[in-house]
Amino acid sequence: MDFITLISTNNTWLLFTVGLCSLLVGSFLNVVIYRLPIILERQWKAECMALTSHVSEPLAETPFNLVVPRSQCPTCGHAISAWENIPILSYLVLKGRCISCKTPISMQYPLIEAITALLSILAAWKLGYSTQLLVFLPFTWTLIALFMIDAKTMLLPDHLTLPLLWAGLMVNYYGVFTDLHSSVMGAAIGYLSVWSIFWMFKLLTGKEGMGYGDFKLLAALGAWGGWAILPFVIFGASAFGALFGLTWMALKGQQTSTPLPFGPWLVAAGWVAVLWQPVITQLTLGYIFP
Repeated sequence: MDFITLISTNNTWLLFTVGLCSLLVGSFLNVVIYRLPIILERQWKAECMALTSHVSEPLAETPFNLVVPRSQCPTCGHAISAWENIPILSYLVLKGRCISCKTPISMQYPLIEAITALLSILAAWKLGYSTQLLVFLPFTWTLIALFMIDAKTMLLPDHLTLPLLWAGLMVNYYGVFTDLHSSVMGAAIGYLSVWSIFWMFKLLTGKEGMGYGDFKLLAALGAWGGWAILPFVIFGASAFGALFGLTWMALKGQQTSTPLPFGPWLVAAGWVAVLWQPVITQLTLGYIFP
């Protein structure tokens, strides 16, 4: 029995394989979450310098991308070896500290690895061995990166949201989650609905209530799940976002003007809506067309 046959016929092996691969992906997502905002910031600074400086050639910089340089301790510069980078296990063996300088390592790293594996296993359990699972896993991993980047920096990079949008349209060109018409309408309505709220809020208050990345993220979610999931996503994200915001301000004693990211709640509601797309769609259509 070959491996593909094994995971396609044995659910235990499927869940184990997905979980193991997702742990490795979670380790890479930590790199994306940390480095992508820095890469974008350097790119923006370089573009600003190019516009304002008379220097014909930009200054040479040390290469910094998702591959190089090697991961290292931010305190002592110790290069992380392969055995120190085993998902979760290395963190436990090292007792959450750098092997060189003993500086504590952020809990974010094992948590992202564990969450990536758990969500991927849940998706595998729900969707089984299928085309839907094959495309839903990268969807999940991208959303995890967007969740964390927005939570930490209040950025939703086009480098992630736009490929996610186009991927949703391409996936549903073949009707994987919904038909192409619903996917295109989901992308358009998703973008325009939040865009309209943005401008209404700005006209009434003179403030920007959300960023442009939220428009693109909701468009991407609509492209993946179709227009019928959007009411659930918007309502769910708004409800949980408001609850979290009020709780956060009460605990921290902050003012109501403190900006909080909305993207993480769109991500959470969107992930649930696409995974349970048939149920959400049926509820929406049943409510609109009783």
